[in-house]
Amino acid sequence: MSTQEEIVVIVDQNNNITGWAPRSEMRAKGLPHRAAYILVFNSKGELYVQKRTSVKDIYPGYFDVAAGGVVVAGESYEESARRELAEELGIRGVCLTRLFDFYHRVAANRVWGRAYRCVYDGKIVLQQEEVESGGFYTLDAVLQSGKHDSYTPDGFYVLQRYLDQRTQE
Repeated sequence: MSTQEEIVVIVDQNNNITGWAPRSEMRAKGLPHRAAYILVFNSKGELYVQKRTSVKDIYPGYFDVAAGGVVVAGESYEESARRELAEELGIRGVCLTRLFDFYHRVAANRVWGRAYRCVYDGKIVLQQEEVESGGFYTLDAVLQSGKHDSYTPDGFYVLQRYLDQRTQE
């Protein structure tokens, strides 16, 4: 099944499940949906940043600080996070730390997200259909790059909120 035909979870303004729809319909109608976001750090504290392929259905060619994607029918946020990590980056069996839930809206993209973080020092295996390239970078380098490069707005929101919470602690 193509990613456009995946059946995704549709939710209301309070993140209650209201139904399911093919991804293509969710995108075309701007339906609110769920997605998992995972900040992948290495043991040096560097963050993995990926460059999305030019064929992605949203934000093609943008940089993304979070692995992840939409929650499909029958999946929990954590199951989605684990599936997306394995598919996009070849990461399996890591400990996921739940960070926070949030609502994010930019234009027709309305998403209820759940953010996680993990630490991983193994081999990264990119999913060619979704990820063009990637690498680990210092947080300072990522934040500087975010001032002039195109990043997915929801992913960058997750990073900024994570950093704000870390500072407050």
